[in-house]
Amino acid sequence: MTRAQVVVTRRPPGAVVEMLRAVAEVWVFPENRAIPRAELLARAPDADGLYCMLTERIDAEFLDAAGRLTAISQMAVGVDNIDLAACTARGIPVGYTPDVLTETTADTAFGLLIAAARRFREGFEEVVEGRWGEWDPLALVGRDIAGSTLGIVGLGRIGQAIARRGAGFGMRMLYTKRRRDRRAEEVLGVEYRTLRELLAEADHVVVVASFHPGTHHLIDRDALAAMKPTATLVNAARGPVVDTDALVEALAGGTIAAAGLDVTDPEPIPADHPLVALPNCFIVPHIGSATVRTRIRMAERAAANLVAALEGRQMPYCANPEVYDA
Repeated sequence: MTRAQVVVTRRPPGAVVEMLRAVAEVWVFPENRAIPRAELLARAPDADGLYCMLTERIDAEFLDAAGRLTAISQMAVGVDNIDLAACTARGIPVGYTPDVLTETTADTAFGLLIAAARRFREGFEEVVEGRWGEWDPLALVGRDIAGSTLGIVGLGRIGQAIARRGAGFGMRMLYTKRRRDRRAEEVLGVEYRTLRELLAEADHVVVVASFHPGTHHLIDRDALAAMKPTATLVNAARGPVVDTDALVEALAGGTIAAAGLDVTDPEPIPADHPLVALPNCFIVPHIGSATVRTRIRMAERAAANLVAALEGRQMPYCANPEVYDA
């Protein structure tokens, strides 16, 4: 019997290739970079399974070229680069990797909050540029984390993990999401607010809402104007959840005090972008889940999803579970 053919768009960590080779013939893009679009489309017709990354656009053009494709698994919790509706219409399950990166991403978000609010970028630049002078009681004064009010936009797994960290800092915690979560309120001690109420009341706002058309530019000029001028904004969701032009204006004009970003729009952000030049904006290159343990667990969970599908079983973690209802 002919074995299934699997295309892996970039060599992942862990034992992924070995796991896949147990059930299929595996081709791995051999270079340490995102697979070129032309190469991806050229490999599509022979693929029964696809193991991909956030860097690939899995759209109708790719799906039309991949006539044999029966399953996709992505090494990420977000799947906004994949046309889920088109995959479901073709009966193709899409695997993803929730849960394993929750705590690591929450650590990153909270680290960005501290770095931005306490002006770590400006302090670091003073040191490396030789501008560290005598002690000044008002030099680089930032905003407290402990005892302040934290607003969490999106109270899913990562948002709840951030709330647990906030509790450790003695923070008063507000949240907003599409559906009020009374159990989380009881367990975590968070208080529900509408988005505008939260923005007006919070000292620090952390955005971890999932990205979809309804959250595109959720944080726009009006939202930023609703925040305190002393407030910090952290985006650990997806870049387009925040209107970049509006954020540049808000940071440069003093509408808000600081921002910490793990994600940007565009991404990667050019070094000469106005946002990069702002001293009150602390940016890291989408490293929310970037620890050795977490990336290996993500990679192997994505492989387990694809193995299950190729063996005729339901994916343990499927982003479009309705595909199994057909």
